[in-house]
Amino acid sequence: MARREVVSSATEHLILVDEQDQEIGSCTKRECHAGEGLLHRAFSIFTFNAANELLLQQRGHNKPLWPGYWSNTCCSHPRRGESMDQAVSRRLHQELGFECPLDFLYKFTYQAQYEAVGSEHEYCWVYHGHHDGPVDPNMAEIESYRFISIAALEDELETQPERFTPWFKLEWAHIQDNYLDRIMAGS
Repeated sequence: MARREVVSSATEHLILVDEQDQEIGSCTKRECHAGEGLLHRAFSIFTFNAANELLLQQRGHNKPLWPGYWSNTCCSHPRRGESMDQAVSRRLHQELGFECPLDFLYKFTYQAQYEAVGSEHEYCWVYHGHHDGPVDPNMAEIESYRFISIAALEDELETQPERFTPWFKLEWAHIQDNYLDRIMAGS
C-alpha cells in the first residue's frame, strides 16, 4: 500500500549558494521559489532498471510548482548540515521507498518560471543509479510513477514536451549527449 508521509514543507530552510556553489546562507523553500527565485542547492536523480528503462515520477498535484508534470525519478534539496550523498539517499527512500547506489554525473544552474506562481533557480547536482526491486511511492509527494524505455521517452519528449518539467528536459538532453552510453553500459 502506498505511503502518505509528508516529508517537506514550504517553511523548511534551503541552502542558498553563489554561482560557484558556495554556501551563502539559507531561506525558506517558499522564499527560495518566490518571484524569479533565489539560487539554492538541489539535486536530481535518474534511476534505471535492468531493461534500461528510466523511472519517471509524476509530481503531486499539491506541488506549487509544476504540479502533475512528469519528471525524473526524484528531485529535491539537501538540508543544512547534510552531505549531498546523505540527501540523495534520504529523499529517494522518502519518495519512492527504495535505496540504491547513486553516482554523481554533473552539476549546473538553471532558472525556470512557472506561470505567475514562482520559479526554480537551482544549482543542481545530477545523479544516476540502477534499481530493479519494488517501488513504494509516497503519495503525499508524487501522483504516479512509471518505467519508460529510452525510445518511448524520446517520442513523448518530441510530441508532448509540455508534460515534462523544465529541469528534466535540460538534464535529459545533457545526459543523452554526454553520459547515456556509459549509463546504459552499466559503468
